[in-house]
Amino acid sequence: MKNHFPLLLLSFFIFGCSSDKNSNSNTDDSMYFPPNDGSATWETKSISDLGWNANAVQPLLDYLQLKNTKSFMILVNGRIVMENYFNGHSATTAWYWASAGKTLTATVTGIAEQEGFIDTNNKVSNYIGTGWTSAPLAKENLITCKHLLTMTSGLDDALGDDVSPANLQYVSDAGTRWAYHNVYVKLQDVVAQVTGQSWTNYFNTKLRDKLGMTGGLWVNGTDGTRTYWSTTRNMARFGLMALNKGKWNGTTVINESYFNLETTTSQAINQSYGYLWWLNGKSSYHLPQSQFQFNGNIIPSGPSDMYAALGKNDQKIYVIPSKKMVVIRMGEAADTVNMALSDFDNVLWQKINALYQ
Repeated sequence: MKNHFPLLLLSFFIFGCSSDKNSNSNTDDSMYFPPNDGSATWETKSISDLGWNANAVQPLLDYLQLKNTKSFMILVNGRIVMENYFNGHSATTAWYWASAGKTLTATVTGIAEQEGFIDTNNKVSNYIGTGWTSAPLAKENLITCKHLLTMTSGLDDALGDDVSPANLQYVSDAGTRWAYHNVYVKLQDVVAQVTGQSWTNYFNTKLRDKLGMTGGLWVNGTDGTRTYWSTTRNMARFGLMALNKGKWNGTTVINESYFNLETTTSQAINQSYGYLWWLNGKSSYHLPQSQFQFNGNIIPSGPSDMYAALGKNDQKIYVIPSKKMVVIRMGEAADTVNMALSDFDNVLWQKINALYQ
């Protein structure tokens, strides 16, 4: 997704995101959730408390700074283990999620389904009418909400980010082709239509506010797409909810059965893709803008049970259930501009692994 927005968006203040940390010597390994009251409180856990390798910290930080990083966080059991800012960025500075924000749309779509507003097995045109694509009507009517969640709409991914009807053209029948496409954003239109609310209002009420993701905003692009901007800590809150399979401090935000679908292979073409989440540890994968199948894991050095929200220019939310860990990275492209995945992921995980191996 394109992210050419005024620089003033980068630095709006968001309450509750102070970089000040409260030291925590608690050795309790129970899951922790930061309060939703707008305070700066967030429990921490030290490298030494975890028994990690302190000598591996500086090489990791050096690599992050070298690779144009703006912020980096590691949570274990919800507690902050590392929180670092680079290149003038701070805990109160907002940055774009790019396509990592697709997972926000997947989650809110599931919330709308659990509230009875939609059935993701139904065709998109049931909710927003026909003519939302340029495909022949019979072909458009094959496209369900689930096809948008799984990147199998059958629409042409070579035409750029624009999601106006003229730019949504038929290539193959829905469900027969995996292609990374911004057409998923039509799910936001579906949710707005069926709930009678704006996408932003429904998102804020049903997800953002329940996680204490204070502030943050959706920025509308000229191509019909929307990009979410927030602080690093707010991105980490969403990652913590994802680690807990849709629950936040004992409250179900999205039901676990749907969240499991989000983070499980969703179709037979790209084993490494769920509902707008990337999945590690699978036998093969496809990349954006390619129909070629690659063998192996998307991030060979990363944990095999990891699922990830990945955005353009290396915006990252990594969730690792086996380690009760969430890792966040925001910044400019580590190397060259990329859609979601790059070699940076693999090298970064080699550096992270050195912390605890």
